[in-house]
Amino acid sequence: MSATPNDPALAGGPDAKNSPYSKNKGNRMSIASLKRLPLLRGQETGLIGVIIAVSIAFSFVNPSFLTTDNLRNVLVAVAVVGIMAIGQCFVIISREIDLSVGSVMGLSGLCGAWLMAAGLNPWLAIVLAIGVGATAGLITGLIVVVFRVNSFIATLGMLSVARGLTQVISGGLPIMVDPSVMFIGQGSFLDIPTQVLIFVGLGILCQLILTRSVVGQRIVAVGDNDEAARLSGIPINATRIAVFVASGALAAIAGIVYTAQVSVAEAQAGTGLELDVIAAVVIGGASLSGGRGSILGAMLGAYLLGALRNAFILLELSPFLQQMSVGMVIVLAAIFDQFRQGSFRHANVMQSFLHRFRLRTR
Repeated sequence: MSATPNDPALAGGPDAKNSPYSKNKGNRMSIASLKRLPLLRGQETGLIGVIIAVSIAFSFVNPSFLTTDNLRNVLVAVAVVGIMAIGQCFVIISREIDLSVGSVMGLSGLCGAWLMAAGLNPWLAIVLAIGVGATAGLITGLIVVVFRVNSFIATLGMLSVARGLTQVISGGLPIMVDPSVMFIGQGSFLDIPTQVLIFVGLGILCQLILTRSVVGQRIVAVGDNDEAARLSGIPINATRIAVFVASGALAAIAGIVYTAQVSVAEAQAGTGLELDVIAAVVIGGASLSGGRGSILGAMLGAYLLGALRNAFILLELSPFLQQMSVGMVIVLAAIFDQFRQGSFRHANVMQSFLHRFRLRTR
């Protein structure tokens, strides 16, 4: 658990008044307590090892996999999904889920291009497009908090609403992006693609927010034990709304990057990407039960997914087998998460299996 608060207040112990979550201290947390949270855990280190091992293995099969150009292509390909995975990571750590990120991404990118085509300043159009994504997240958060609707259902509804709006606004026709902002998806700085710089920059910023800020601590506390967090004076409703707003805003940024990358906004942009986004976060070590995860892990999970897809293409694997293989990776990651939580009771299962095996062999 990257930033799970091992805090007496959350356990309701006698030392609760000394906890950084204690109501006696209000919502202020000591800087010393925040600095104890690690930026890099064993989970991320292990995932980096897996990526290196997979890369070396695929390089023996196809030497072009480890070339600089190909690694650059992988990074460019994962940037959009990775940006959305950063926002989704906040949501999943708070024990919620956002199925609408793909549609919100498409809606925001389309709104930005539509405003530019209408003659609005391109940069103002981008700001408004990010506002569209944040507003979608705000509406979802309010539905979840005020009406107590499960986030799975609320975001599923937002998915359909956003997808329908893209059709209404565009009429099903593509909209060209203003050439002055295309460098967001096609430019580079020091030979590093712009979208990769945006992806890494947002990742570093959000990792610092999660591990070094009060906001990040609140998100982890709400996901770990919302009742204990409430008793500690943490505004759980505001925290839940904030994570959905962040997810929507980051989906909007991903939409702008994608739209600038392909030079055109389409109503179907982002369709199905929500599954890749959730998969990247789960592979990165975030728990669907909440309270555990890291932004860096989500970024590495997105990269691993992108590297696998790239390798499968180089190996000329059938698209159906590619989808099946990626699905197996996701299932394995989810099973590993259950083992890690201990909820699967693997020890008892293994003991029972070995006991039966011994009886049969006697």
